[in-house]
Amino acid sequence: MIIVVGADGSDRSIVALRRAIQFADAWGAQLHVVHVMHIPSSLLGALSQVPTDLASLEQAQRQMVWNVIDPVIEGAPVDMERVDLDGYPADAIVEYAKKVKADLIVVGSRGRGELAALVLGSTSHRIVHISPCDVLVVKAPFE
Repeated sequence: MIIVVGADGSDRSIVALRRAIQFADAWGAQLHVVHVMHIPSSLLGALSQVPTDLASLEQAQRQMVWNVIDPVIEGAPVDMERVDLDGYPADAIVEYAKKVKADLIVVGSRGRGELAALVLGSTSHRIVHISPCDVLVVKAPFE
């Protein structure tokens, strides 16, 4: 069994990650912890006016997120893979889940994009609608 969990470093994604670890341990499943880097095109346009090293900015952002995730997954009693992807988070997570033939996707009910979710819809909502496998949307705090 393969479980894919989306993690963006937000409090809700950490709750989802802990729940996914719990299920992977109970079911003897392999866990794929997926972080998706998404830089909106509007921000890319703004950054093009400022001399920046986009690759360095992306790497720094990824490292900040993994600095939050790593203490949660360190020492977890499950077979685990860390995965970095680029793109729109919902689409990237679902495409990755298809690629690895995941049995379950676990996501938090809301992540870092609260304002964007009001306008565009949440990542978890989109995943539920386009996923070929079961999806667990974690809402409650981990206990």
